[in-house]
Amino acid sequence: MARAPLLQLNEISLTFGGDPVFDGLSLVIQPGDRVALVGRNGSGKSTLMKVMAGLVEADRGDVIAGPGVSVGYMEQDPDLSGFETLGEFAAHSLDPGEMYKVERAGEGLKFDPARPVATASGGERRRAALARLMAEEPELMLLDEPTNHLDIEAIAWLEQELKNTRTAFVIISHDRAFLRELTRATLWIDRGMVRRQEKGFAAFEAWRDTLWEEEDMQRHKLNRKIKAEARWAVEGISARRKRNQGRVRALQDLRAQRAAQITRQGTAAMELDAGPKSGRKVIEATGLSKGFGDKTILRDFSLTVQRGDRIALVGPNGVGKTTLLNMLIGRVEPDAGTVKLGTNLELALFDQARAQLDGDMTLWESLTGDPDMRVSGKADQVLVRGNPKHVVGYLKEFLFDEAQARAPVRSLSGGEKARLLLAKIMARSSNLLILDEPTNDLDVETLDLLQELLGNYDGTVILVSHDRDFLDRVAATTIAMEGDGKATVYAGGWSDYLAQRGQDDFAQSVAETKKAAVARPKQDKTSKKGLSFTEKHRLEALPAELERLEAEIGKLEELLADPELFTREPVKFKKATEALVQRQEKLAASEEEWLELEEKAAG
Repeated sequence: MARAPLLQLNEISLTFGGDPVFDGLSLVIQPGDRVALVGRNGSGKSTLMKVMAGLVEADRGDVIAGPGVSVGYMEQDPDLSGFETLGEFAAHSLDPGEMYKVERAGEGLKFDPARPVATASGGERRRAALARLMAEEPELMLLDEPTNHLDIEAIAWLEQELKNTRTAFVIISHDRAFLRELTRATLWIDRGMVRRQEKGFAAFEAWRDTLWEEEDMQRHKLNRKIKAEARWAVEGISARRKRNQGRVRALQDLRAQRAAQITRQGTAAMELDAGPKSGRKVIEATGLSKGFGDKTILRDFSLTVQRGDRIALVGPNGVGKTTLLNMLIGRVEPDAGTVKLGTNLELALFDQARAQLDGDMTLWESLTGDPDMRVSGKADQVLVRGNPKHVVGYLKEFLFDEAQARAPVRSLSGGEKARLLLAKIMARSSNLLILDEPTNDLDVETLDLLQELLGNYDGTVILVSHDRDFLDRVAATTIAMEGDGKATVYAGGWSDYLAQRGQDDFAQSVAETKKAAVARPKQDKTSKKGLSFTEKHRLEALPAELERLEAEIGKLEELLADPELFTREPVKFKKATEALVQRQEKLAASEEEWLELEEKAAG
């Protein structure tokens, strides 16, 4: 017997001032769906999710939830007014005895339920909103950028929770590794149309490119037909005027059809100019140590950065990645050790807090008010890599329209703010690029372009990111900051780091950092057999994890059984071999953990 849909949208139309955001949109979310909601920045992803949540009312159409279905929504900017602490907000709709759900989510997502709302950061507020949604356990979860402000360990925790849940969910995220791991279907918003594919995000880009190729072919055929019909109209219409008025009208219809087509949004015209070469040695750091109060950020760390290096800093939130970044470029003094900067350096900085953007300024003022971009005596022009350019023209290169030029920066979405900051950075040449969380809020197409630019950039790049896919595509060296002042240099990106270090070692080191950062009792009062709540939950989850690992090992062994794989696809063979070793080690460790917990529970 077919199950009733959880949520159904019928012929939804919505307009904000100008062109319709959606027109005649229909979709269905079924029980068990795990859906990626993707599209360009500004395409209406968050708006559609708010329509699904009942927070935005459509101009026309129906939003129908199934009988008794609860829909939970996590927005990007949660409103915590009226609550004293993060925990009070997160537990608002729970029974008094269910506070343990918030505490468990607090452990995984790394926020303190006792933290006063008044002193909580934006990231802590978002984590509390995510914990609230996870604790409420609705039949359908709508998650808008849930991995923003999470470090890699917290992302891994959330990933595992969503893998294990039976709840249906729809996710908007810029984190491609997260989407690939979790989703089984894809909703793609493109120019007001929503398409669905019953495959996860891993298949999205190939699907998108195929549809675009088909669209380009149809457009090409239409243009050829219009050209042929127009030639006939000029050369033959006088002799056959009466008999062929229908054909003339058909030509007009073809032209109207072409005019009605909505062209695809292009990618931003981003360009990086490395300018003059720096010296071969860009940064030489020797014996660096740094602490704040009782917390040690770095202990006796040395690093030499050569011209052209691509270096990534990874580690839990609060471990000191941005502090190390600022020490390396001379903005923060170490307690001990020295930093020597190379010659002829021209630095450009993308800061995580986007402090270079003033929310009260308009986009126009943000560019023309920048001393490095100002053109003397010309208020409507900016200096772009040494050449004057009209400010609106330059904004259009980064996908802003003319109406936005006079809008305040605070009115922009997260992705638009990121593009504006990139526009400021890329207006001048640089040979040392510092990127602190550059991928937040950028859509897939802009991320692809940024990665391509960084690959072709002649200068040096040092970045901080929690985006595993981005790290794998960009970084050639990874510095893992593991807490208690320890920082270790590894060759390659995130996957290479894991292969060298081992996932279990990383989990153990970040667990120690977490224990120091969030020190509060975790004993589960309901446990009768000596297990804490976290251990009890872990014991319950381990059998499914062991089964999953055994299945993955079986698939990898089957793949590697092909004797021609090494010759035919050596890269695939190497990755499969590394993955098999990782999973075998993980399986052995998980089996040992299960035996220890079983023994502890029995005692």
